Amino acid sequence: MIIFKKNIETLSKNLSAEEIQGRSLWYDARMRFFKNKAAVTSLFLLLAILFFSFFGPFLAQWSNEEIDWSVLGDIAILGSPSFDTGHYFGTDELGRDLYSRVIQGTKISLMVGVVGALIAVLVGTLYGAIAGYFGGKLDNFMMRLVDILMSIPYMFVLILLLVMFGRSIIMLFIGIGLISWLDMARIVRGQTLSIKQKEFVEAALATGVGNFTIIIRHIIPNLLGVVAVYATLLVPGMILTESFISFLGLGVQEPNTSWGALISEGAGTMSYGTLWQLLFPLFFFVVSLLSFFFIGDGLRDALDPKDR
Repeated sequence: MIIFKKNIETLSKNLSAEEIQGRSLWYDARMRFFKNKAAVTSLFLLLAILFFSFFGPFLAQWSNEEIDWSVLGDIAILGSPSFDTGHYFGTDELGRDLYSRVIQGTKISLMVGVVGALIAVLVGTLYGAIAGYFGGKLDNFMMRLVDILMSIPYMFVLILLLVMFGRSIIMLFIGIGLISWLDMARIVRGQTLSIKQKEFVEAALATGVGNFTIIIRHIIPNLLGVVAVYATLLVPGMILTESFISFLGLGVQEPNTSWGALISEGAGTMSYGTLWQLLFPLFFFVVSLLSFFFIGDGLRDALDPKDR
């Protein structure tokens, strides 16, 4: 008996405070995420692209609007990538520095993706949480409205908004964000239907907490995992949409540019032997999209309740 007590005391001393207290779900999710090599590599690549977009201008010898008149007339030879001329990525067909234009395009494309996803997350989360929490006729009406809006061609509405209200970056932000919240609303509504049956929600109702307070303080915080995963996957979709619109000439207008506009210009001049005008923006475009997708997959696997 004495030996057994001594063993128990020794064991209790060896246990660390962390082992006694246990680990939070967010800690476990973070550890699972960092074990995902593809997601971690994609995270570092995305951070490198962000670093390039913010600090790259300090290395540029030409502005994005400045024309190098000495290369005009023979872009295929004189406008090729060169450290001697200061055109690290070469020039476009008008003699403008492609390095500076890729930096500007990176900023605008990422901004469109992030801002559009943020608008979709805010609108879709609040809309879906209200519909799922109150249920009944209100839920039925709100979801039928979502079904009607989803039946309208997404790209047609976006192009119509840009044509009617002007082709500006602000209108692009608003158009992409306000149309993309529909899927988020359906996902959040389904999760809310499950969460509102939990004991802590019933306890809040029993103590007299208001409905909207419950939605803000109890429902939405428990949706953060699902929302974070879907938001990460929304960003590349937004970038793809903006690139397609800019490829058609309806997106970002000169003197601004984006990945889609640069890829469109590069594809148009590819037959003249200026392949770099397509490859450099296409490289950043593809790497960024793949990085967002792998990060989204990593977050989904890390936050999956079945793996906890």
